[in-house]
Amino acid sequence: MPTLQSNGITIAYQTAGDPKAAPVLLVPGLGMQLSGWPEAFVDGLVELGFFVIRFDNRDCGLSTKFDEAGRPGLALTFLRSMLRWPRRSAYTLADMADDALGVLSALGVGKAHLVGASMGGVIAQALAAQHPGRVLSLTCIGTGGGRRGLAGASREARALLVRRPRNAQDLERQVEQMARTLRAIGSPAYPTPYKLLRQRVLQAIRRNVCAGGVERQLAALAAAGERGAELKAIRAPTLLIHGAADPLVPLACGADGARAIPGARLEVIEGMGHDLPAQLVERLLALIDAHAHGNMTLHSPPRLFEKQ
Repeated sequence: MPTLQSNGITIAYQTAGDPKAAPVLLVPGLGMQLSGWPEAFVDGLVELGFFVIRFDNRDCGLSTKFDEAGRPGLALTFLRSMLRWPRRSAYTLADMADDALGVLSALGVGKAHLVGASMGGVIAQALAAQHPGRVLSLTCIGTGGGRRGLAGASREARALLVRRPRNAQDLERQVEQMARTLRAIGSPAYPTPYKLLRQRVLQAIRRNVCAGGVERQLAALAAAGERGAELKAIRAPTLLIHGAADPLVPLACGADGARAIPGARLEVIEGMGHDLPAQLVERLLALIDAHAHGNMTLHSPPRLFEKQ
């Protein structure tokens, strides 16, 4: 796996497609490795004529870990966030946005389309607000606007997220816990077979799962607080895609983000949760492709993706 130096750390990355094609940077979500993007999604972007760049965020996958900063604990982070207590983090979302910008710079990419999933969308928003000259378009999938007072994650989703196997060395229990979590936050109308979820979890664990990194990333997200001013500063054409059945980041959060970003468009997908199900890959590709090329209007649907 190739690596590069960005913002003082080592970042693992992978590219696909023609380097001369329009670049699209995939920004992963909380604890999501670059391998978490469905291969059909990546291949589809390449076939649509994009140069795809994906990477591991700091504290995840094969990129630099911040274990020396300790573990803030998911339960405590959720509690502090809900009660609006002061929250400390080993790094900030701005640091993570600078990491992503550094990936583009290291690869000689001046401007790129950004596609972020969940927390990756928040990182992409920060990059777009802070460095508008480097962003061609912005697409956020399952991303909220950060405003306090809106509905949060469902009780089941929150409980599964903070729960950890008693024995971290018990691979079977670790796989079972993570697979149950993915099933709980997934798309009810587009379910992924449980056996396949377990296979994906096992592959992710074998590559490199860092539980402490997930906690520190979440702490950085919680410490960001209100982001209204940042969202209003975004000038890139923005598309927010949100599942109507998202139990982790409810639709109201995505709608709030769309209202805060000037000129943003919100696309709601019925039956979609907080994942990228195989059944929706073509629809997501069509939306991203139309948005990147400025072909989306309120009265004309984007063209469907078809394999060549």
